[in-house]
Amino acid sequence: MAKLSLKDLAVKGKRVLVRVDFNVPQDESLNVRDDTRIREALVTIKFLVDNGAKVILVSHLGRPDGKIVEKMRMAPVAKKLQELLGKPVFTVQDCVGEEVKKIVATMKDGDVLLLENVRFHPEEEENDPVFAKQLAELCDIYVNDAFGTAHRAHASTEGVAKFVKQAAAGFLMEKEIKYLGMVLHNPTHPILAIIGGAKISSKIDLLNNLLNKVDNLIIGGGMAYTFMRAEGKEIGKSLVEDDKVGIAKDILSKAKEKGVKLFLPVDHVVASTKDNPADVKVVVEIPGNMIAFDIGPKTIAEFSRVVKESKTIFWNGPLGLFETDIFATGTISIAKAIAESGNVSVVGGGDSVSALKKAGVKAKITHISTGGGASLEFIEGKELPGIAALTDK
Repeated sequence: MAKLSLKDLAVKGKRVLVRVDFNVPQDESLNVRDDTRIREALVTIKFLVDNGAKVILVSHLGRPDGKIVEKMRMAPVAKKLQELLGKPVFTVQDCVGEEVKKIVATMKDGDVLLLENVRFHPEEEENDPVFAKQLAELCDIYVNDAFGTAHRAHASTEGVAKFVKQAAAGFLMEKEIKYLGMVLHNPTHPILAIIGGAKISSKIDLLNNLLNKVDNLIIGGGMAYTFMRAEGKEIGKSLVEDDKVGIAKDILSKAKEKGVKLFLPVDHVVASTKDNPADVKVVVEIPGNMIAFDIGPKTIAEFSRVVKESKTIFWNGPLGLFETDIFATGTISIAKAIAESGNVSVVGGGDSVSALKKAGVKAKITHISTGGGASLEFIEGKELPGIAALTDK
């Protein structure tokens, strides 16, 4: 990695500002419902604590739109972090200003302080340099460990790095760059990308960039039916983006041109509606009054074979309406095939991660990306502001 890493720094006695991604789901009582993102940051936090840094954490929570929203305060998150860390986590009512400076000045080596929701200030999302400088004044070293927000040029992800001597990647950030970078720049061939989800529109750049990298490309989910329409096939009432059929044709011909094998579903699980799937059946040709909601058994077998034969796999997006159990078989079968293949596997995107959970195979995946939008933009080949801003080695 060409950027400064946490391992390159002497942190003892230093004030270290760490941008974490603690934007976690909460229940009605504001208790943290899923602590995955907090757990992911523990390696970096523990390293800093063990090495005698004064650890100042900053994150956003929800979308308060630059105003103080009581139910989006960081205190419940601090409580969960304290529980996981097994040591006190202090909080403060703001993230900048004299009061915060005073509290930071009293910190001892190994102390952990979680600042208030950074998005309570409109200047955060505006990447205001004055606000970024105020954040920088709290620390000697800045560490970005929030890969999930690395595609945003905000004050706490990009602006602050301009006002510190050293801006480094945390361990989670480093891990993300390593594995996603490997998919793009240093994969073991054959490399397979599995792209699902409802719409092509959000994945055009992703598909176009992957065509320059992969040997095999599987397309599933709702977006597959726009590709099938582009091939002139009957898709019944299945989801289709009529205005993207031309783009689908273009991607199909580019794949041919570049020698990329592109796989689409060959059979389908259909029903007349998703809400009352009383007439669910498996078909090869989709009847005019039916909607395809999942891939069928022949497709599962073919996709699984391609998974087995590939050495590097990148997966983003479900292959059917997996939230409904009757239409989850395809997505779960492919999740299991990836896990059991023993190949290098990188999975990005919230829905794909939920599918891994549902299939019970999370532990067998090489790397699960914590950044939905960020991992997509990285694989699209775009420069992420939160990474670009870090100090070069």
